[in-house]
Amino acid sequence: MSMPAGIHPTRRPVSEDDSRRANRRDWDAYADEYQSTHGAFLRDIGFVWGPEGTDEAEVGVLGDVAGRDVLELGCGAAQCARWLTRRGARAVGLDLSYRQLQHSRRIDAEHGTHVPLVCATATHLPFADRCFDVVFSSFGALQFVEDGPRLLTEVARVTRPGGRFAFSVTHPIRWAMPDDPGEDGLRVTQSYWDRTPYVEQDDDGLPTYVEHHRTLGDWVRLLAAAGFALTDLVEPEWPEGHDRIWGGWGPVRGALIPGTAIFSAVLAGR
Repeated sequence: MSMPAGIHPTRRPVSEDDSRRANRRDWDAYADEYQSTHGAFLRDIGFVWGPEGTDEAEVGVLGDVAGRDVLELGCGAAQCARWLTRRGARAVGLDLSYRQLQHSRRIDAEHGTHVPLVCATATHLPFADRCFDVVFSSFGALQFVEDGPRLLTEVARVTRPGGRFAFSVTHPIRWAMPDDPGEDGLRVTQSYWDRTPYVEQDDDGLPTYVEHHRTLGDWVRLLAAAGFALTDLVEPEWPEGHDRIWGGWGPVRGALIPGTAIFSAVLAGR
């Protein structure tokens, strides 16, 4: 993919505040294109965990959600929360991007559905303690957050004892390779253990987009420190015949390495 004029990729530390400001602006600007490009794949009322198309109806990571209070972090147009609502959940969607939430309102109007929405950040959740049975993020907020401990502390705070936290992120192995879905993307060009964020910045050095990298072990330790017990780690295989290209994901790399990691954990009783 070509980089817009005046935007320069680099790797450098970026604070939580700067990450949030950059990513809010970027997602507000990108939301229309994102929904136009990926909306049919995601479906207005659907739940896929990543570019492989892994469907929650098949893997059942969240379990039975009927009658449960559920929070989706980084909900975008709230396709997943809407799908859960159809299955009896009391689902709420949260996203940093106001424009993404406007798309959720558009879809609700088209289908006669209603998902309550909050425009906020995952590191400062505007909810009372212990008010959700399930918190999840499907390829949403987590890789855009710099302050991992704060994120997990907030999730633990709003989750009821015995409640579930599940999330999918770009599989960490992908960070060691170029963001290319073809043969060139199979080269290891960087250390898997280099946690330096990927940053796109303008001519003045101001971040316009930021992603933060954590290893599988990093995520396990963050979960444990916040009181969560890991119950499953799903690494979906690329489905045969699935030829969709999504950024750096596609069938060439998907046939050899996982593109998504889905974590599922339970909060210990307190």
